[in-house]
Amino acid sequence: MSLERLGLGLLHRLDPETGHGLALKALRAGLVGGNGPISTSRLRVQLAGLDLPNPLGLAAGFDKNAVAVDALSRCGFGFVEAGAATPRPQPGNPRPRLFRLTEDHAVINRFGFNNDGASAIAGRLAARRGSGIVGLNLGANKDSADKAGDFAQVLADCGGHVDFATVNVSSPNTEKLRDLQGPAALRALLAGVMAARDALPRRVPVFLKIAPDLTSEELSDIAGVAVEAGIDAIIASNTTLSRNNLKSNHKDQAGGLSGRPLFELSTRVLAQLSQATGGALPLIGVGGIEDAATAYAKIKAGATALQLYSALVYGGFALVQEILRGLDAALARDGFDNVAQAVGSGRGEWL
Repeated sequence: MSLERLGLGLLHRLDPETGHGLALKALRAGLVGGNGPISTSRLRVQLAGLDLPNPLGLAAGFDKNAVAVDALSRCGFGFVEAGAATPRPQPGNPRPRLFRLTEDHAVINRFGFNNDGASAIAGRLAARRGSGIVGLNLGANKDSADKAGDFAQVLADCGGHVDFATVNVSSPNTEKLRDLQGPAALRALLAGVMAARDALPRRVPVFLKIAPDLTSEELSDIAGVAVEAGIDAIIASNTTLSRNNLKSNHKDQAGGLSGRPLFELSTRVLAQLSQATGGALPLIGVGGIEDAATAYAKIKAGATALQLYSALVYGGFALVQEILRGLDAALARDGFDNVAQAVGSGRGEWL
C-alpha cells in the first residue's frame, strides 16, 4: 500500500473538513506532491491564451485561501484554481458543512464561501514562488448589498497576481447568488468585472462558472451573454442541487452535490453549451471526472480543458498522473495528435 493510500485511509477516519485541513498542511510541509506538471506533445493545449502543459486542472474549493498553490502546482496539474475569495473575510455556514458520500463516490458541501478575504489571499498569491498557472475563483459576501460589485472588487484586489479569474455565480450555498445567472443581471455583472479586468496592469482571461441545473433555454441565454461580454471561457459545471439514486447516509444533506453522480448531468450541459456556442469560446469540463475515461468523455463532449476535485477525496493525488497517462494513451489510440483535435468529436452522444 502506498503512503498516500495509507494517508487517505487515516484522513477518512476524521470528519471531512478536519481531514481536508490536514491535507493542506501536508502539502505545505512537502509531504505530498510531485515534480511539476505532467506533459506530452499530445497533452499540451491552448486555453484562452494560456499555454497549459496538460488540460487537467484543480477546481476551486480545494485551496480556498491560496495557502498551498505552489505545492498543488507540483502535483501534476496543468493549472490550479484557488478560492473562492470574497472582498471581506467570512466564516461561511455552520459546521458540519462537508460530507463524504463514500458509497456514491460523491461529496456534498454547503461551505458558503468561507475564506480569509481578498486582501489576505492577494498577499499569498503575490508571494508564490512557483511557475505554475494559477487562477482565482471570485465570489460575493453573503451579506453584501451589491453582490455583482463584489466580483469586480475581488478581481481588482487580486487580479495582478493570477493568470486567470473565474466569475462564480453558480454556487448553491450563497442565497440568491444563482439569480445572477439571469441574462440582465449577468450582463450587468460581467460588464463590471470586465471593466475591472481592463484596469489591471496586464490582461487576465476571465472565465464564467455556471450551474448544471439549467434549462436548454437558460444555457443558450448564458452562452449569448458570455460571448457578448467577451468572456474567455465557460466552466461547466458547478455542483448540483439534484439528488438521484444516491445510497449514502448523507444523501439528504443540504448543499451542492459533486463527484460521480454529477458526471452525466454536467457532461450533457457541457455538450449543449458546445453546440450553443459553436466554438466561439472554449469550455472547461468539470463534474464527475474520476479516471481517464471520464476525462476523455468530457473532451469529446466539447471541453478544451478539465477540472476535478471530489475524486481526489477517494483517489488522492496519484489520480492526476493516472488520468493524464490514460488520456494521452486514449488520444494516441484514436489517432489524435493533440487534445484540440479531439475536442467535440463525440458531442452528439450527449445531445
